[in-house]
Amino acid sequence: MFTPPVTNSISRSVVRRAFLLMALTLALFALLPAPKAFGVSPAPDGAYAGQNTAEGQNALQSLTSGLHNTATGFNVLFFNTAGSFNTATGSQALKSTTTGANNTATGFNSLFSNTTGGNNTATGAGALFSNITGHDNTANGLGALDSNTGGSLNTAVGASALFSNSTGSANTANGVSALFSNTTGNNNTATGNSPLLHNTTGNNNTANGFQALFHNFSGNDNTANGFRALFTNTTGTNNVATGFDALLSNSTGGSNTASGAGALQRNTTASFNTATGFRALQSNTTGGDNTAVGDGALQSNTTANFNTATGSQALKSNTTGNENTAIGEQALFSNTTGIRNTASGQGALFSNTTGSGNAASGRSALFHNTTGTNNTAIGFSALVSNTTGSENIAVGYEAGIDLTNGSNNIDIGNHGNDGEQNTIRIGIDFTHVRTFISGISGVLVTGTAVQVSGSGQLGVAASSARFKKDIQSMDKASDALLALRPVTFRYKPEFDPDGIAQFGLVAEEVEKVNPDLVARDADGKVYTVRYEAVNAMLLNEFLKAHRTMQEQEASISQLKSMVAQQQKDFQATAAHQQEQIEALTTGLQKVSAQVEMSRPKPQMVLNNQ
Repeated sequence: MFTPPVTNSISRSVVRRAFLLMALTLALFALLPAPKAFGVSPAPDGAYAGQNTAEGQNALQSLTSGLHNTATGFNVLFFNTAGSFNTATGSQALKSTTTGANNTATGFNSLFSNTTGGNNTATGAGALFSNITGHDNTANGLGALDSNTGGSLNTAVGASALFSNSTGSANTANGVSALFSNTTGNNNTATGNSPLLHNTTGNNNTANGFQALFHNFSGNDNTANGFRALFTNTTGTNNVATGFDALLSNSTGGSNTASGAGALQRNTTASFNTATGFRALQSNTTGGDNTAVGDGALQSNTTANFNTATGSQALKSNTTGNENTAIGEQALFSNTTGIRNTASGQGALFSNTTGSGNAASGRSALFHNTTGTNNTAIGFSALVSNTTGSENIAVGYEAGIDLTNGSNNIDIGNHGNDGEQNTIRIGIDFTHVRTFISGISGVLVTGTAVQVSGSGQLGVAASSARFKKDIQSMDKASDALLALRPVTFRYKPEFDPDGIAQFGLVAEEVEKVNPDLVARDADGKVYTVRYEAVNAMLLNEFLKAHRTMQEQEASISQLKSMVAQQQKDFQATAAHQQEQIEALTTGLQKVSAQVEMSRPKPQMVLNNQ
């Protein structure tokens, strides 16, 4: 930025003014009649009563009761009457003072207009030239505090320092033209060539460095340390700028803090920004409530708000993205318009441009993400390869490292798989060989048994027809069960230290009977028996046996019925035969009776022996 060479022109104008005043004063006194009497007698030539010292033409000309004054030079302390403890050295130094006390003026026209002001110290031609009633001022340098009239407690060191100050008080200016234009501003501190040069009524400002707060005229409570720090500030308040060109372009923005060369360099009207580091928030113009700490942090930000970047080049490319947080070197480096991202770690979310709602913690976490949204990556290189995938969660060292564009995945301590969707993976094969999850053992629940596939996937076996094909009756397939050998056994101590008795089958034996009844591990080796399939086959065998039993029962029932009928028929036949027997018996009895009746009666024969 081109800055007009104001310092040299100001210095030349002061010198010309000083020589003009000198010429006018000499001409005036040339026209006056020669003095007839002096305030001291004999004429000035050393020490006098009241511990006063005067050396030079018209020195202490009007003194009456003043004490302990020292005047050396033409017209020095000319109008002083009762003022005491003044020291003036140089032509017309403290010329106009009357009752002012404890003033020290060294240099041509220094404290020239002072009348009643006290405790002032002026060193240099024209220093505190216009001071009248101001007190406790210190001016060192040509034209320092030249225009001060009633301002007090000011300190100006350097040519034209606080040159235009009139009634402003408690200002400190160190350097050529420091606080040059200040008129009524108070409590300002300026150190360096032209700092706070245009300040007029601004208060409580501190500027250290060449042209620091150069254009400020009414802004208050600003602090600028460094070459052209807060150079363009006019009315902005409560800003702090430390470093070359820090807050260079700020005009009305307030409550900004910039520390580092070029920090918040282009900020104009934005407020509540904090930038610490070389070119931190350099391009910011109207974005507010941003915090950037580190070289190039939020360097390209223009109008975005509520961003926090800590680390070299963190959020460097961000322009309008809001509410991002980046902690670590080059964290969220490429982000432009993405919002509500959080990156913690070197290179975290490095490639993100427009993706939003992402959280990355760990070096290179979500490094290649560009437009993916709502991802969470915690751990070194977590989700490092993800570009456009969204709603992923990865926790652990290199967790989800193989995911590129898949979405809705959760990988905890697992690399994940490329292109995978809607998948949860926990742990690493052959590394994590045991799993303990609280809240399962001993807890009664109802539901479906969990199955584990050979690849380690969890789920439940679906029974709905919508998941099946080639459905047919099992028929004789379950006959293989009859060849299985149920056994009792105990697991080896390294697997079951308690040695609890177990009941089941041996997978290798089952495989020989029916290979479809065993499950295999990731290497294809027989691992366990598919007991749920065995149960289904047992059901088939049970149903087959049940049907056989039903058939047998039907046959038995039929046989029973036949036997019963036979018994009934037999009983009927037996009854009929009984009746026949009884009829025959009756008939025989009758025949026997008739026979008996028809038989001749027996006669007795005498034996005539």
